[in-house]
Amino acid sequence: MKHSWLALRHSRRHFVSQQAFALGSLAFAYLLKQDKLCAEPKKPNLDRQTFDLTPKPPQFRPQATAMISMFMQGGPSHLDLCDRKSELEKHHLKNFTGEIKYDNAAESSAKLWAGPWKWSRHGDCGMELSALVPHLGSIADDITLVRSMHTGVNNHGQSIYALHHGRTTAGRPVVGSWLTYALGSESQELPAFVVLSDPGGLPVLGTDCWSNGWLPSLYQGTVVRPREPRILNLDPPSKLAGEPQAEYLRYLQQLNREHLVHHPGESDLSARIANYELAARMQTSAKEALDISQESSATHRSYGLEQEATREFGTRCLIARRLVERGVRFVQLYTSTQQWDHHGGIEKSLPRSCLKIDQPAAALVRDLKARGLLNTTLVHWGGEMGRLPVVQNEKNVGRDHNTYGFSSWFAGGGIKSGCIHGETDEVGHKAVTDVVNHYDYHATMCYLFGLDVNQLSISRPGGEGSLLDGQPGKIVGKILNQPPTESA
Repeated sequence: MKHSWLALRHSRRHFVSQQAFALGSLAFAYLLKQDKLCAEPKKPNLDRQTFDLTPKPPQFRPQATAMISMFMQGGPSHLDLCDRKSELEKHHLKNFTGEIKYDNAAESSAKLWAGPWKWSRHGDCGMELSALVPHLGSIADDITLVRSMHTGVNNHGQSIYALHHGRTTAGRPVVGSWLTYALGSESQELPAFVVLSDPGGLPVLGTDCWSNGWLPSLYQGTVVRPREPRILNLDPPSKLAGEPQAEYLRYLQQLNREHLVHHPGESDLSARIANYELAARMQTSAKEALDISQESSATHRSYGLEQEATREFGTRCLIARRLVERGVRFVQLYTSTQQWDHHGGIEKSLPRSCLKIDQPAAALVRDLKARGLLNTTLVHWGGEMGRLPVVQNEKNVGRDHNTYGFSSWFAGGGIKSGCIHGETDEVGHKAVTDVVNHYDYHATMCYLFGLDVNQLSISRPGGEGSLLDGQPGKIVGKILNQPPTESA
């Protein structure tokens, strides 16, 4: 019998001959899967991520659970405070023949300048410090002084971005936002990330300094006003006080939650609802936390609250201690805009700046230590830059910007005590030994909080967003009580 063409097309022999390659491919894929050599196809994550401020476990055992950062806006002169250079004293007002990276070459000169202030050694560690910071000397054995900080971007904005956001560009989350995103907060009655601003004005970058960037807005810093009332509108109208307000808030919460159900994944909406609920809880908790009248007169004196020059910054340092004591994760204090930016008149203006902050900053460390909080509270003091070793404004001596080598100090939270780390060159211009870049600072900070900075990220439409963003941050083990092991 003759087979029709259609019958031939559908015969078993024809089917096998036509599908040989396809069947072979299927068999090969099956064998690979059996041998676990073929990866399973990656399924897209269709679940919407939720965000909140409840406490979250770190990736490994932390040494720090809270942080207070005292940011000295403008750039303190390390050469006149904590990094003495005999070459400056030896060659005072002589021309420097080496290379200098000026920010404003038109006003600068090549004349080296040694400040007029005396130096002395402090503590068992023998830390050499200027007479401008005698109270810092009193805690020398409790701190690590890093003399080799570096960002290498020679203006305020870019260097502030580097130290706050991880890179020199705007729009990124600050470190306080990253910490609260990763770890939440021990307190549900107070903001997780608090900013204590200066009455003299915002930092040069304004609110960018506590921006959540592209993290959910829940992780933005909450600003506490520099004057009373430090938080506005905490008291309800008299007609709503007590049970009427409680009923109103319960009803509002119900409406908000129902609305959120119909808008899943809307992080801004979730953050707004969370902030409203936090504001209600803060009516009592914030008042209590900010009420320094509860502190003893001895505590007030130690922070300098009885002296006009130190009262304002001392009050904020004391508030910072009270906040971390109550479970706030990250507190940042700022000095006023460009307070340390001494391009001219440094002989008068630098002592004024030091007088304002020296006693309160040292009192904060001593107070945390006395209360058993320093072991778990990382304290940072420093600005976005230092100053150059040469004269700017010869008629009214000052120093120009220097981001190539400057100083910061740290205490508590796993940091070594009585330690000096790194060096600048013979005139204090560039960091040359054990350099600590901004991304090394961030990697070390995260390590102290039990976080692997390379895994600190969030999914974004354009890919993963992270703090280091591909930069080679290293943990500065030499300044830590418990540095990571080589295998870690």
